[in-house]
Amino acid sequence: MRLSIKNMVCNHCVAAVRRALSDLDLPVVTVEIGRAEIDCTPDSDGMHRIARRLEESGFELISDPEKDLVESIKREIIMLVRSSEPVDIRLSDYLVSKLHRDYNSMSRLFSAHERRTIERYMMLQKIERVKELLLDGELNVSEIAYITGFSSNAHLSRRFKEITGMTPSEFRLTGHRQSLSDV
Repeated sequence: MRLSIKNMVCNHCVAAVRRALSDLDLPVVTVEIGRAEIDCTPDSDGMHRIARRLEESGFELISDPEKDLVESIKREIIMLVRSSEPVDIRLSDYLVSKLHRDYNSMSRLFSAHERRTIERYMMLQKIERVKELLLDGELNVSEIAYITGFSSNAHLSRRFKEITGMTPSEFRLTGHRQSLSDV
């Protein structure tokens, strides 16, 4: 049975969900960001136990198909932003290829549930990735701009300041990151 799970944003989340499901003695097949596969079909009481255990770890079991699609969109964006290879594809084409849905429908649904556009969510995720790379200190701003898909150092700096209120250099000295589930 496939479980859709909200608030999974990294490998630590994957490990936490795997641990939570294993604690319930469920036969875990796979766990990845946003979903898990178990080799059984729990009854309603079992599903309530799963939901409670996941909530204890900061996650949410999703049963609504619309919320599931919104979380799938978020998961694909997070994976795209965190990809080690720069991706040269339009976001709309990328999401259509991954989720096999009409982009306009996905966009309307996402905006209705999240009160922001898919593009805005993508930009906020990119800025969080930039913050992470800035604090890591191993790359300069131009390298970070390239890795994160900004057209130039100036474009990155302009968007970064617009969203955070400071330049990338100022952030590197004084900033802090948000939790990805809060973006």
